[in-house]
Amino acid sequence: MIALLARDLKLSMRAGGGALIGVLFFMTVVAVIPFGVGPDLNLLARIGPAILWIGALLASLLGLDRLFQAEREDGSLDLLLMQETPLVLTVFVKCLAHWLATGLPLVIASPLLGLFMNMDEVAIGATTLTLLVGTPAITFIGAAGAGIAVALPRGGLLVSILVLPLAIPVLIFGVSAVYAAIQDPAPFLPPFLILVALNLFFAVIGPVAAAAALRLSSD
Repeated sequence: MIALLARDLKLSMRAGGGALIGVLFFMTVVAVIPFGVGPDLNLLARIGPAILWIGALLASLLGLDRLFQAEREDGSLDLLLMQETPLVLTVFVKCLAHWLATGLPLVIASPLLGLFMNMDEVAIGATTLTLLVGTPAITFIGAAGAGIAVALPRGGLLVSILVLPLAIPVLIFGVSAVYAAIQDPAPFLPPFLILVALNLFFAVIGPVAAAAALRLSSD
């Protein structure tokens, strides 16, 4: 499993630019917002957490269609299906490697982009924390979509269509937790705990669904 994690980390970094492409796309999404809403610093600070979450969600979709594509092309997917290690565990490790290569850099870049959006320290900290908890759930959801689309020649659009509706609850509770942290009367813990629960839920359901889809695609 450790060897698979290291291998997938290298592949994720090489394929399509890896973390660099995701971070650049994240920065591009956030950078164009001030041009659309104008130079109102108070407005930017107010919508900043939602913009960062939307940007991270869209950037997380990049590369999800290639989660199992390399194994499909070189034939090693059949070996993964036949090995003694449970396929669900293999998929979980691949999701972890994908998140470390593409999702974690988005979390690291979010404080800098928060300053760009004129957000205060509390908002930046809450946004970073919720992205750290929420972005793995997007990867686990994407694994199921990638498993369905692995046999298709152009499955990238299909993965996005499948992932976005399921990722909406993660987005809602992630943004809600940030705004609850900013507004003193609103409790931060309930939406944050729901976000944690969603992450744990998809950490179980996502690999199971992806493993089932991979087995169906191989038949």
